[in-house]
Amino acid sequence: MCLTCGCGSDEVHVEGAQHAHVHTHPDGTTHSHAHDHDHSHGPDHEHAHDHAHAHEHGDGPAHDHDHDHAHVHTHADGTTHSHAHAADPLHVGPATTTARMVQIERDILASNDAIAQRNRAWLAARGIFALNLVSSPGSGKTTLLVRTIEQLAGRLPVAVIEGDQQTTFDADRIRATGAPAIQINTGKGCHLDAAMVQTALGRLPLADNAVLMVENVGNLVCPAGFDLGEAHKVVVLSVTEGEDKPLKYPDMFHAASLMLLNKVDLLPHLAFDVERCLANARRVNPTIEILQVSATTGQGMDGWLAWIERGAHAAQGRQLASVTP
Repeated sequence: MCLTCGCGSDEVHVEGAQHAHVHTHPDGTTHSHAHDHDHSHGPDHEHAHDHAHAHEHGDGPAHDHDHDHAHVHTHADGTTHSHAHAADPLHVGPATTTARMVQIERDILASNDAIAQRNRAWLAARGIFALNLVSSPGSGKTTLLVRTIEQLAGRLPVAVIEGDQQTTFDADRIRATGAPAIQINTGKGCHLDAAMVQTALGRLPLADNAVLMVENVGNLVCPAGFDLGEAHKVVVLSVTEGEDKPLKYPDMFHAASLMLLNKVDLLPHLAFDVERCLANARRVNPTIEILQVSATTGQGMDGWLAWIERGAHAAQGRQLASVTP
């Protein structure tokens, strides 16, 4: 379980990876790996685990040693009473519980960030421009992504990592464009993490100097806190969602470099205040770039494609500079 947000992460399946598992360590940190261990294309990761061991007793079932130790005390007058000492510091009291949970959350994010840095270094060494697309469900991310791939054809190679709790519907839509895509199903999990992306990078045919689009699980909360190794987070907001979303979910809009205001072709049919929405986004993040687009009609797509091309060319230039003597 991800203790940062409480979502379950033990049902993760990365398409093409046999027996993909997510391991939770005693300190609360997690990582995922596939048991056939073919990481020829992706960044390496370690497989050192801490395991809790169960012990058998001759007259009873096996059990582990996270025990509450009960003791019986006999007083001078012959009366007795028993009490238990909790071995788990979470049981000590509210203050200790809160402190412990905060520490576990920090450990989880630190572990995630370390893997994200390896992902980022691996992508940078290949001149790959990686974007993490985040939004609430129904914002039009996948339709936007399909149109983007179609319009970048012949200009930049694009590959996609798709994140959803279940199904491969979105990855199938991406593959229909001719672009390589791999699906990550998170089960009960509400976001992708760096370890999941690391595993997917080992499965995805990803050309040097390509654009990698990671379509995160639809959620405007948890993906904000998890670095995947991307160059930028791009938040997609549909005009059908309401102009107050940046204020309701500030962490996501603060973490994003670019906001795409999508479905602007529907504005004539909606009571949506565009200027108020833009002001709200800039109130949360004064430096955020904003583009208004319609994946259906193509309105504003040229600006979005130009933004991608600038980032991709910069990534290629940095890669070239790093290998030039």
